Amino acid sequence: MTPPRSRPPSEKHSLVLPLLAAGLFIPLFMYRSTGPLDFWASFSLTIVFLCGLALAVDPSYRPFLRSDLRTRPGLKIALGIASAVLLYSVFYVGDIGLRHIWPSAGPQIGSVYGFKSGTSTFRLVALMALFIGPGEEIFWRGYLQRAWQARFSERAGWLLTAALYAAVHAGSGNPVLVLAAAVCGLYWGFLYKRYSSPLLVGVSHTLWDLLVFVAFPLS
Repeated sequence: MTPPRSRPPSEKHSLVLPLLAAGLFIPLFMYRSTGPLDFWASFSLTIVFLCGLALAVDPSYRPFLRSDLRTRPGLKIALGIASAVLLYSVFYVGDIGLRHIWPSAGPQIGSVYGFKSGTSTFRLVALMALFIGPGEEIFWRGYLQRAWQARFSERAGWLLTAALYAAVHAGSGNPVLVLAAAVCGLYWGFLYKRYSSPLLVGVSHTLWDLLVFVAFPLS
């Protein structure tokens, strides 16, 4: 599968947008249960906003996405599904091991699932499937990792993006969530580095979200 090519975005924007993302996501995680804040709606609006900015500052991104959708989409969707199942399996086994070696992991995992409190399953599925899963990959991997791979190197862009992706979850104050984000960031980043396909990683991310949060939760 030959990945589609496109010009990288400008260096200025590839620095400003990740700083903006950190400035939006860290407080969102910090104050997720404060007052009338609707975490899932705010998360969805934030990622849509960042995706819109990424598309606006990078004229080459729209053709890149169109090319990705047109280039062997069936294979990419199949790989996305398989990779989501594999990642869920890793987390299933890791959950068992983590609870044995880290006694406080259980309550922290339960706290992550507490994010769902007060949100209907239908609403959660809709937001994850339509906005959060696809949107995160359009921004983090399709825009930012692509930009940083072009600016630095493929390996550096992959690792830097994964590090920032994990760091923005630190606002939750939950080490298990940060660890999970680091694993996911490295995993989806590797897939993106290998295939250069936002479609593939978007399918993987969305399905994994639905498996771990809705269909077969780990807590």
